[in-house]
This record gives sequence, C-alpha cells and structure tokens, in this order.
Amino acid sequence: MSLNWAMLTPDRSPVPLPDELTITAVTSNVEVSLNIPDAPPTRSSSSGGSGGAKKLKETGALYLTDKRLIFIAPPSRSFDSLSIPLPAILSTRFEQPTFGANYLGFEIKPAPDGGLTNGTQAEVRFKDKAMFEFVSLLEKTREKAIYMKRHGAEEEEGLPTYTYPAESSTVSYVGDVPVDNPPGYDA
Repeated sequence: MSLNWAMLTPDRSPVPLPDELTITAVTSNVEVSLNIPDAPPTRSSSSGGSGGAKKLKETGALYLTDKRLIFIAPPSRSFDSLSIPLPAILSTRFEQPTFGANYLGFEIKPAPDGGLTNGTQAEVRFKDKAMFEFVSLLEKTREKAIYMKRHGAEEEEGLPTYTYPAESSTVSYVGDVPVDNPPGYDA
C-alpha cells in the first residue's frame, strides 16, 4: 500500500518530477510513524469513516527534493511509499525529549484519494545519524517552496481584462473630436 505514493525506479529510488532536484537523501535506518485519524463520513457513505484510526510505522529511506519529502519502505510492508509536497507540510516541530532520540514531528495536508485524512501526523527518526542538519535543510526548502507557490499564484492572477467603454458613453463628439477636450492653444 502506498500513501500519497511516489513513482519508484527498479532500484526503489524516487522518480523525479519535471525540473525536480534532490537536495539530500538518508538511504537507510529512517523510521517514519504515521497517525492517520478516522476519516469523517463522506456524502456518498452513511456508514461513518474509513474504518478507524490507523497507526503505521516503517523503516526505510528518506529523500528531500526542492518540491517534496519522500519516504520509501522496503517492499511488502504496511505502506510502500509516502510522497508529501513541501507546501502540504502544515506545521513542524523538532522534538528533543529528555529520554529518547530526537525526532521531527509534522502535520500533513492530505491529497485527495491519497490514503491520508485531515489531521494526519507524522514523526521521523534517524536511527544512526544526527537529524538537526536535515531538519534545517527541510525548513529552508519548505519555506522556499511555499514562497514559490504563493509567487506563482500571484502571477497567475495577472491584471484584470480591460474593455473599451460602450458607445453610449457621455462623451459627445463633433466630427472626430470629443467635445470634452481642453480648448486649443494659439501658437
């Protein structure tokens, strides 16, 4: 099962999107835990949610690109892959518990039909590597992705379309000269 899935190559690395650059990769011993709350009832279903809350945990590889965060588990696991567009990471927190390993926690905005629901929480732990540098890279890359998304939306809005005034405007013409023009000057 894939959640918000990623396309994989035969060697189980992510297939990049057009113009996507890989920033960093941690290719082993990354643990991802997902807490997926029960989905609210849909309009077409009166039976309630999707079958209860789910808690999934896998160990695999983590890739950070300029567009998304990708987790890939070994085959035949509870979930195969997780691909999260960076603007879909709603909030992050770097936890440093007194007892236990540091971890990154974040909330995910689910994609339609991606296998996640509103309120999905994720935790990422590195088993044999410090994660502060990775968290810093993720935050900087996420900020840039959000900025680019907003900037792109502003450009798409563009300027409004202007039209010529209707022929029934209040300006009267004498010949081809509008009457409201300022008076002519003597040379």
